[in-house]
Amino acid sequence: MRQILHVDMDAFFASVEQRDDPSLRGKPVVVGGANRRGVVAAASYEAREFGVRSAMPMAEAHRRCRNLVVVSPRGGRYAEVSRRVFDVFHEYTPLVEGLSLDEAFLDVTASRGLFGDGATIARRIKDGVLEATGLTASAGVASCKFAAKIASDLDKPNGLTIVPGDVAGFLAPLPIERMWGIGPKTAPTLRRLGYQTLGDLAKADPAALERALGSWGPEVRELARGNDPRDVVPDREAKSIGAEVTYELDLTTRDEIARTLLAHASRVAERLTAAGLAAGAVVVKLKLHDFTLLTRRTTLPSPASDTRTLHDACLVLLDRFPLERARVRLTGVSAQDLGPAAAVQPSLFRDEKEDKRRGVENVLLRAKERYGDKPITFASLLEDRTPRTVPGPGARDSERLPSRRAEGRGPRRS
Repeated sequence: MRQILHVDMDAFFASVEQRDDPSLRGKPVVVGGANRRGVVAAASYEAREFGVRSAMPMAEAHRRCRNLVVVSPRGGRYAEVSRRVFDVFHEYTPLVEGLSLDEAFLDVTASRGLFGDGATIARRIKDGVLEATGLTASAGVASCKFAAKIASDLDKPNGLTIVPGDVAGFLAPLPIERMWGIGPKTAPTLRRLGYQTLGDLAKADPAALERALGSWGPEVRELARGNDPRDVVPDREAKSIGAEVTYELDLTTRDEIARTLLAHASRVAERLTAAGLAAGAVVVKLKLHDFTLLTRRTTLPSPASDTRTLHDACLVLLDRFPLERARVRLTGVSAQDLGPAAAVQPSLFRDEKEDKRRGVENVLLRAKERYGDKPITFASLLEDRTPRTVPGPGARDSERLPSRRAEGRGPRRS
């Protein structure tokens, strides 16, 4: 029988902030934007007692908890801690499928001879993560990914749930909301049709479930029955690395937008450099005041990972947007068509400027790793230090880990 683990850090972003700042411990803390357009990126368990949850508008979070403490996100810091967490995972198996900065599937079937059964390995991983980071994680152990992920969420924080051999029996009494994809909109419809638990979905007539859920219905039925043959897929290549920000005040000039793109390009370049990746294409995203979403994409002459090249491409793309009288509430930059930087074919003649740019990125990365999250930045970004921005609702998605193999750590975030 397969042994699949799902390990999920407990309130990761908020827990990192409480660990780094002892004055925050025991307080209702959220990570996110503090202004009226802010969104909760993560909530501590103290905040969750008031009903505060991630993706909740900050205004609603403040209504629910008057003593809420809001902390601005530190993406670089979370990525640094995440790398330590994933290093622990790789001590026990190369079959690690990262889903985000703070969670992953692990296939430990072949590791049992060395480290013990799945439950034993899960305990050792939890202890290792605590020792390496000072943070707790919750884990689920099962014979399939679907059940393992559900199990990891049943006893948070610092929990460990072992799914027995009868996976269907374990899942049967759980409410339908435990099924991925069944949220506040779908659940009421299913409940009106008589489906209250996963067991009800498992026993449902396939045709009836397909009428209710469309082509997704048969898959839901199989998952509810504990049938999930999906493998843990290690070394899944990152499709893109991006950064985006939502603004409290709309941007109205090209210069304002261009400055934000420089900040984004810098963040993306840092992540590319840390992962040993280069981008073959750049995408710029703008969201207007009426929520109209616009994107423009360009292919680079040769793969790159430095801020200057990425920002230059952004400026070219910016000229392709209809900016006259535009009011922009969100800007974003993403690097696509990623590949190992070491695999970039050199040109016949060495490009000294390109070498210098890569050198600068490596110096910036080493400085940030040694001295903290914000020791160095671009001078043009210091001209206006008025806090105007909050992380966009998709900020967490932009923090996806790149391939561990690309980072030079061998075979390696539902």
